[in-house]
Amino acid sequence: MTPVPLSLGNCGEQNLWPASGLDIRELVRNGWEPLPFIEFVIKIHSRCNLACDYCYIYEMADQSWREQPKTMSRTVFDDACRMIGEHARTHALPMVELVFHGGEPLLVGHDDLAYFARQARMLLEPITNVRLGIQTNGVLLDEKFLDICHRWGIRIGISIDGGEDENDRHRRDRRGAGSYDRVAAGLARLDADNHRHLFSGLLCTIDVANDPVQTYEALVKFQPPAVDFLLPHGNWTTPPPALDYRATPYADWLIAVFDRWYHAPKLETQVRLFDTIIDLILGGRGGSEAVGLAPMRMAVIETDGTLEQVDELKSTFAGATKIRTEGEGNPLDQALWEPSMIARQIGLDALSDTCRGCPVHTVCGGGHYVHRYRADNGFRNPSVYCADLQKLIHHISSRVRADINSAAG
Repeated sequence: MTPVPLSLGNCGEQNLWPASGLDIRELVRNGWEPLPFIEFVIKIHSRCNLACDYCYIYEMADQSWREQPKTMSRTVFDDACRMIGEHARTHALPMVELVFHGGEPLLVGHDDLAYFARQARMLLEPITNVRLGIQTNGVLLDEKFLDICHRWGIRIGISIDGGEDENDRHRRDRRGAGSYDRVAAGLARLDADNHRHLFSGLLCTIDVANDPVQTYEALVKFQPPAVDFLLPHGNWTTPPPALDYRATPYADWLIAVFDRWYHAPKLETQVRLFDTIIDLILGGRGGSEAVGLAPMRMAVIETDGTLEQVDELKSTFAGATKIRTEGEGNPLDQALWEPSMIARQIGLDALSDTCRGCPVHTVCGGGHYVHRYRADNGFRNPSVYCADLQKLIHHISSRVRADINSAAG
């Protein structure tokens, strides 16, 4: 791959790593080249019908959502698909994944969702295989949406934080009413025999004020194929809630869930964080943003068609997601040379000296990239969750290795 001019890189604050201090030319001289994007988060609606108080899009440093059109136009969507198709053809990608996202993507309505799904398949499937998904809060998930997802093969992920008490602590609408009952109703429709194959899993943001086992068991009642537990987005400059550098509240919370999950008589669901850590402990490569050193290969397309980096960066500083593309050529190909994109693909070379000296760095991988941010130097730091990640990984490793040794006699 021939690199675009390296001057195009712009992570938003030029004196911070990786905009400053990442030697891209040296990487290229040593034979490195970026991997093409294979996952695309398509922001089909930029507003939300909930007002979750921890939301990194609406409640944190970057307020650029206010400048976005509420809904992605059909013309912009078609253009985005053509851009993705050209990228897929150039790099001979066997498959791409498009995830409809927001805000709340179901706010686009039935007709536009059906159009977007149909067009994605029509424009891209002559070039590559296509997986379609949607990440929704589930409040608007009715039978007509489910029929559209069934017809066009859209897998559905639902965001919910546990039972009614756990979920409604943060996930309320703009009138202050809890969302649990409406989400549970959507999940009940999704659980019907003719739709259950569309269910991709649940997404739960951790609140250490909620009982961990009670939260897990409330989620398992919906029989999800998988659960993602997310650490609240924060960093060294804006720490996440309840973080205590003298203790490990998030590790303790996750360890309680892990023990309940791991020692269950039968597998109740996949827990992606735990599965990935176990895979990495046993020598696998993993593929998670939360842990491991696998290269990230995701791009975001906003409602106006703007190409950006992952949304979670909005929790660091205003403009952190921005990508500057100019001149001729596919913007996706140009974006591969953005310093922050490169930093999320080079694995070990993006870690701080502290991380490199840690015995679990190949499993931890420095934690989520956005959790490494510090306002005075950028992203080459340990995760703000460093102590929690170390404790969790050591705990899981001790359990798994004890079972392996026991089975070996």
